[in-house]
Amino acid sequence: MPAPRRRPRRALLPVLAAAVLVPGLLGVAAATDAAAASTGALRGDGSGKCLDVKDGSSADGAAIQVWSCSPGPNQTWTIGDDGTLRAFGKCLDVRDGATGDGAAVHLWTCYAGLASQRWRVTGARDVVNEKADKCLDVRDGSTADGAGVQLWSCTGASNQKWSTSGGGTPPPSGEDPVLGPNVLVFDPSMSASGIQQKLNAVFAGQETNQFGPQRYALLFKPGQYAADVNVGFFTQVAGLGMSPDDVTISGAVHAEADWFGGNATQNFWRGAENLSVTPTGGADRWAVSQAAPYRRMHLRGNLRLDDGGWSSGGIIADSKVDGQVLSGSQQQFLTRNSGMGGWTGSNYNMVFVGDTGAPASTFPNPPHTNIAKTPVVREKPFLHVDPSGAYKVFVPDVRRDSTGPSWTGTPAGRDLPLSDFYVVRAGATAASINAALAQGKNLLVTPGVYHVNAPIQVTRANTVVLGLGLATFVPDGGVTAMTVADVDGVSIAGVMFDAGSTNSDVLLQVGPDGASADHAANPSWLSDVYFRVGGAGAARATVSLRVNSDDVIGDHTWIWRADHGSGVGWGTNPARNGLVVNGDDVTIYGLFVEHYQGTQTVWNGERGRTYFYQNEMPYDPPNQASWMDGGARGYAAYQVADGVTQHQAWGLGSYCYFNVNPATVADRAFQVPVRSGVRLTNMVTVSLGGTGTIAHVINGTGDAANSGRQVVRLVSGP
Repeated sequence: MPAPRRRPRRALLPVLAAAVLVPGLLGVAAATDAAAASTGALRGDGSGKCLDVKDGSSADGAAIQVWSCSPGPNQTWTIGDDGTLRAFGKCLDVRDGATGDGAAVHLWTCYAGLASQRWRVTGARDVVNEKADKCLDVRDGSTADGAGVQLWSCTGASNQKWSTSGGGTPPPSGEDPVLGPNVLVFDPSMSASGIQQKLNAVFAGQETNQFGPQRYALLFKPGQYAADVNVGFFTQVAGLGMSPDDVTISGAVHAEADWFGGNATQNFWRGAENLSVTPTGGADRWAVSQAAPYRRMHLRGNLRLDDGGWSSGGIIADSKVDGQVLSGSQQQFLTRNSGMGGWTGSNYNMVFVGDTGAPASTFPNPPHTNIAKTPVVREKPFLHVDPSGAYKVFVPDVRRDSTGPSWTGTPAGRDLPLSDFYVVRAGATAASINAALAQGKNLLVTPGVYHVNAPIQVTRANTVVLGLGLATFVPDGGVTAMTVADVDGVSIAGVMFDAGSTNSDVLLQVGPDGASADHAANPSWLSDVYFRVGGAGAARATVSLRVNSDDVIGDHTWIWRADHGSGVGWGTNPARNGLVVNGDDVTIYGLFVEHYQGTQTVWNGERGRTYFYQNEMPYDPPNQASWMDGGARGYAAYQVADGVTQHQAWGLGSYCYFNVNPATVADRAFQVPVRSGVRLTNMVTVSLGGTGTIAHVINGTGDAANSGRQVVRLVSGP
């Protein structure tokens, strides 16, 4: 998007907690001690002796050992909520940032965000280095005074167990030993200040981290909390109850655009799920654009969807907002199976499917599209804890002709124990994942970036692939990242596919070529599944998502060829098609496809239905000759194949912003066969800032969107 107008900041939310020193500023020396969760000695179980700074030195490079416990600053450690262990105001550090077994530890000046100085204390009383993912270990299991301390692979042995001087367990880091270091699990018994400091630390690292590899899931066990949860990039915040009302947060769960001057058009890749929020002052904010769902939420107040600057698309699903939703500058927005006290605002196109309290259809003035019932949908699977505290994954059944949220009654579906899942963590490979799938396991993918050198093969009916914290798969060597057989009831949810540097023909393929089985009774579905080509580096993929199976349900997907970031350019991140649908009876809610160089969405299957479509044409065709579809100028944003006899879509938008060559023209945004069974309803085309031209809305119908008239609407076509 073009840069927004700058404006004075206006706070919607009060500050609930003071700022603390947090990671994220590599190379900047920490000015103050971290807020402390605990101060005292650390005693090794195996040695019976205390972690000690040799000779009581405060110099950089001072050696670390164990020694008979005695009071003194050389054995007094501050266990900081920023992940550091400090003595003499300096940090326990891994020498030279090494990660191998036997790496030495020493004392060194603290640097905020330096992974070799960050440690986590697990429930099993291991002290684990964040960078190396290895344990603080007494060398050779020695019990002698002066025994050295090192890093070593975690074994569970007593020479890797540590307690506070009082003999208790060090304060919990929030890390879950099953789900790994990037999943923080909060319990109502934890202090509010401790929880807040961890939330602040994650947000500080993720507020502007648009293309970094860090991924986080922040999970709240059932209970009540007072917290200000500011949600940054690649962060999922979710409750672990069976109902959103099982977890109540008094304060805020919000997305702001302060980092970009109020412009929320790049507030991507985050999510809030399965929580009840009572907002301070009666209002909360969720100022986002693509890939940022507000799902299975109960907000006891008003919700604003912008931050005073521009914002561009989003989704509220399976949620309840007791007060008003204020859409503000949102260009397009989808609300599905939700209840609201009311809705204020409109811009290009607002779409409501199966909602209560939503405005009536009044397109084009104001541009509201209301479909009374959701014809067929499956809600996203979710992680929760049962009354015993055990993790389970609930997998919802199909809902037909539904209205309102699914959780206001007793939800129908399967509840799967964690033992049915292979928990994908750092170090997992395509081979280990496929071996687990072959054994009948589902996948729970913890936050991280996973490179795969062979396709992940989902071959069993009813398999669940559930990602936490926007877990990301990157195909290496030009492979397909994931394939799904032509079987019933597969769920892919909460994952991202990021193209690699070698071209992949397709990133995710659902069903093999020629798939023809009927899955109407038990359809597969994709929920919060995202695709990216470029942005984090040069990348390429011919097709991002190909759906060959019948009856598949799409529930929110953003398919993006990057227009900014690293590795972006006409020849640097080439990608032809975002979505190709070959299966019949495919239904998609919340389809976002942007910047592909060919036809962005190609629909070859019969009886397809799309509820909400948002598109931007590629910004960067160098000239008209490089962007021609045969004799037509430019490629359609959404094309239904000539042989299709039945297809329907509601609430579609396509924008152009040809900033490399403003003389570029797209002859049409939407291209469909002229048949009685093919109908697109409530369409809009936009020339952003008048930069470029879309000559017609659909086929040869509809006025041009250009510098003279930037927004054009058409109620129906062809």
